[in-house]
Amino acid sequence: MAFEPPRRLVKALGETAPDGDEWLEKLPGAVERAVAQRELTVERVQVPGGRSSVVLLVRRADGTPAVLKLAPRRARPESEAAALAHWGGLGAVRLLEDDAAAGVLLLERLHPEVSVRSLPEAKALLEAAGTLRRLWVEPPSGHVFETVAERTGRQAAAMTAAVGDSAAGDADVAALVAGALAAREELLAAEGERRLLHGTFRQSKVLAGERMPWLAVGPDPVVGECAFDLARLVRDRVEDLIASPSGASITRRRIKRLAESLEVDQERLRGWTLFRAVESGVRALRVGRPRDAELLLEFAGWV
Repeated sequence: MAFEPPRRLVKALGETAPDGDEWLEKLPGAVERAVAQRELTVERVQVPGGRSSVVLLVRRADGTPAVLKLAPRRARPESEAAALAHWGGLGAVRLLEDDAAAGVLLLERLHPEVSVRSLPEAKALLEAAGTLRRLWVEPPSGHVFETVAERTGRQAAAMTAAVGDSAAGDADVAALVAGALAAREELLAAEGERRLLHGTFRQSKVLAGERMPWLAVGPDPVVGECAFDLARLVRDRVEDLIASPSGASITRRRIKRLAESLEVDQERLRGWTLFRAVESGVRALRVGRPRDAELLLEFAGWV
């Protein structure tokens, strides 16, 4: 079959893939093998797609629609498969089959063109929050998921290193990083409940389905407190917030409203919102996306 990876994926991997990585070059062959082994019929590649994996809309041998997802090992496909299996389709896309060691997942077909982000903002936040609540369950016993402390520890080290670089070394960025790192230390010193979290939840990660109106996709699961998961949702549509003359007050109201609706401590949500926004902003600077960095760091200054 003819296969060409989406441009968005190629660009993202060009920014983040380690030197010598050959996953993208080997991807056409991997797709061909995955399709043949499962006797799938490919309808099309989903574009623009994600930044760390490729998704193909396929049909199984019996005609059932499905999604074939291939991801490199550094994207932790085995962790995604384990989380989806644990959720069992409640609040999240259903896992049909996996070969996580090869980075291959076969998933239930949702409606990829219809996400919660297509709804008006207030309705979108309501539906997204309801979906997120269903995902916050006890992790399986003996789980091997990364913890919030472990993940943010890696991120904190990268942020600290970036402050010394010319790209991210100005005083304003350094002050934001210092505040974010201090918030993390305080939050981890009195960590709350430990739940299985989506890890990268936002409105575009919630798609329309058949058996349930909305289902989450694309987790990078982590175990920790719910406020960490909710923090990414706070900054959804950040470009609209920045463009609004009352963006700062809208952000503070959103933190309050989401914390109350999902029974999360407001100050802990504020702290994780700050940390995650600064981390994303510094990372955007590091990989050469200054416009994204500017939006994220301005947002972080409001929190």
